[in-house]
Amino acid sequence: MQLISLHPNDNVAVALCDLKAGQEVTLSDGRILTLLEDIDFGHKVAVRAIKQGEKVLKYGLPIGSATRDIEAGEHVHIQNMKSDYIWRPDR
Repeated sequence: MQLISLHPNDNVAVALCDLKAGQEVTLSDGRILTLLEDIDFGHKVAVRAIKQGEKVLKYGLPIGSATRDIEAGEHVHIQNMKSDYIWRPDR
């Protein structure tokens, strides 16, 4: 296993090892996902398209919001997601 999805509703999975762009991985539901970017161990990858503003789901819960459209197979991190839970005094 190369990716783990922690809940059936998750739209991201976590890399269990370093993965390379172009690599095909099999998801737990049998779908084949082609990685669009290198994904480092412990990082998230979109397992389906995520629209700008849509919640990023991990553990079956929202962990943030997409700041732009994210394609299936793309790395999900600070370049395309913002946390909804980091306190900022300007909010």
